[in-house]
Amino acid sequence: MDRSALLKEKVNAGFFVERMEDMDEAYLQALKQTLLIVGDTELLSVPPLLTVYDQAPTLNHKITALAIMQDEIGHAHIAYRLLKDLGENVDSIVYDRPANKWKNPYAFDFELENWVELGMFNALFDRAGYTLLGDAFEHTSYGPWKRALVKVDKEELFHLRNGEIILKAAMDHPETADQVRRAMDWMFLMALEFFGVSDELKSRSAQLDYKLKGKTNDGLRQKWLSTAVPFLESIGLKPPAHYDEAQQKYMLDVPFPCKFDADQKKWLYDQPDTWDNVIQRFKNRGPRNQEFVNRIQRGAHELEALRQEVV
Repeated sequence: MDRSALLKEKVNAGFFVERMEDMDEAYLQALKQTLLIVGDTELLSVPPLLTVYDQAPTLNHKITALAIMQDEIGHAHIAYRLLKDLGENVDSIVYDRPANKWKNPYAFDFELENWVELGMFNALFDRAGYTLLGDAFEHTSYGPWKRALVKVDKEELFHLRNGEIILKAAMDHPETADQVRRAMDWMFLMALEFFGVSDELKSRSAQLDYKLKGKTNDGLRQKWLSTAVPFLESIGLKPPAHYDEAQQKYMLDVPFPCKFDADQKKWLYDQPDTWDNVIQRFKNRGPRNQEFVNRIQRGAHELEALRQEVV
């Protein structure tokens, strides 16, 4: 049995990988790719939240929003710190990469328009993070990450509950209730995209083979739908999905994937799309990608410029 097959057998029998010496090259590369996506996603969630931070209706809301952003930076630090342990130059990853090379979700390349959208962000996008990282916490074979995710799992749950509280309160008033509906209209499918291409199109299986995660993309999407749809319905919304008793799973009522008008932040339900086009949209990045990455990198670049002046 070759080393790769032996490692897959061991992790599927419950072995935890603790050191680079325990890994084969395929495991190492799959782990690095996973941690990079996680780190980028956590860190780039902060700039869009900051776009409406000053709209917090009370001091308590503002403190909670700050706590959530601090959590997200901490979660990013965990992923990047693990990448450093795996031999990556994290300073270069964070401060030198071009904006369009970051691996954060496309949804994070948009500014938020109002406080209600921050609530929907927490309720839907942080729910996606909770689903993805909760799965990793439960199933991952990489011991250092599993231990770190104990903290992350609890904090992501706090984030999504904060979103639920904001949305429930907003539905009590006609003006903000309309904002909730408009936010759901563009954010619901965005959240579904967090889980990646459909299972039949996925070409790489290393994350599952090496037990870096437990469920497939579509399995994770179903898990997200199983809590997101009932919550949205419970506050009086009609999300574009329903539970099909015959198939024992959630079904979408609109094409997925479909084309998206980035200028209007509107899904074009009459124009179904392909995952190839969606991936290209991801690579092209959204309208605030450059600005948000610049916000992360600016301080480091300014400090380096000062150092050069001194020299």
